[in-house]
Amino acid sequence: MKKYLAMILAAVMLVSLSVPAFAAEETWAAEETPAAGSAIAGTLDRLIEVLKKNPRKLIFTEGTDARILEAASRLKKEGFLTPVLIGNEEEVKAAASKGGFDIEGLEIIDPAAYPDMDKLVDDFVELRKGKATAEEARELLLQPNYFGTMLVKEGAADCLLGGATYSTADTVRPALQLIKTRKGANLVSSCMILVRGDEKIAMGDCAINVSYEDKLDDKGNVVLSAAQKVAEVAVETALTAKLFDIDPKIAMLSYSTNGSAKGTGPEMMREAAAIVRETHPELPCDGEMQFDAAVDPEVGQLKFPGSDVAGYANTFIFPEIQSGNIGYKIAQRLGGYMAIGPILQGLAAPINDLSRGCVADEVYMMSIITAAQGIA
Repeated sequence: MKKYLAMILAAVMLVSLSVPAFAAEETWAAEETPAAGSAIAGTLDRLIEVLKKNPRKLIFTEGTDARILEAASRLKKEGFLTPVLIGNEEEVKAAASKGGFDIEGLEIIDPAAYPDMDKLVDDFVELRKGKATAEEARELLLQPNYFGTMLVKEGAADCLLGGATYSTADTVRPALQLIKTRKGANLVSSCMILVRGDEKIAMGDCAINVSYEDKLDDKGNVVLSAAQKVAEVAVETALTAKLFDIDPKIAMLSYSTNGSAKGTGPEMMREAAAIVRETHPELPCDGEMQFDAAVDPEVGQLKFPGSDVAGYANTFIFPEIQSGNIGYKIAQRLGGYMAIGPILQGLAAPINDLSRGCVADEVYMMSIITAAQGIA
């Protein structure tokens, strides 16, 4: 029965839908939180211990939101992470008082009253290199998402969490424009962590990269191939998986297994798997393979004999955003997994997005995850 269910799921994952970039905005149902929370409780405890030894300051861009204030109050009480709230001070304090949240002593920064705004504007214009005038920069920096991101860029805070009241794109765009990729990274990607009972799996990229194409120079030479991009996403997703105590076994997914079908997609994923094995031999990685071959040992060893990953994968890399977005949503809605993310990867500083349907527990959990990225 498991074999047939896996095959059905694999077939459904290949349905072609139109999914825009920044599509993966999730609603964590309140009733899902306790079960999922227990599954990753040990991970969160470990990350909290890491943060106690490595203090971090985290920006909340929506300082008047009750869910943000509840999480900030809890973080203040527990003391392992320093929240900073963006917003008008009187309005933030009024919202906290109305909800009964103790934020006494927490830093509240109002963009409209920020004393170093002129410097932020100048630095913003320099970062955008002719893509924004000083007037445009000032207008953007009055928006909490841009203002908060710029504070991280300037070193006034270590990381940022936003999106409780605005879209994923509104969180990601300032990060791409201002924070940019860290040294050695060529692109930003995302990972979804899926939790069901004691089971945890990772999926990437389901939210950022619409597709993968070769990057060419002005003479038409390939300077970064599509396969190299996918390989980078695979490595970044494996690192995120480790953050959640997942020992990554990476399957490069396709509609083909081990050369069973032709096409540019399978070839790209096969080449990407080879790149990962060459550059990161410590990471078990194989492909291209179909989803059933990735998760069912019997099918996996039949279709991909001798593979250490086939049938045992827990980290899944998709060839483009359509299949990634469809795949994790099928797992979430039909498989009963809770989705955590999208967790952004490859940025020079940790920036993450919340769902507009989030609850305070999610804000608290994502705060820990965001602050721990890069140090855990």
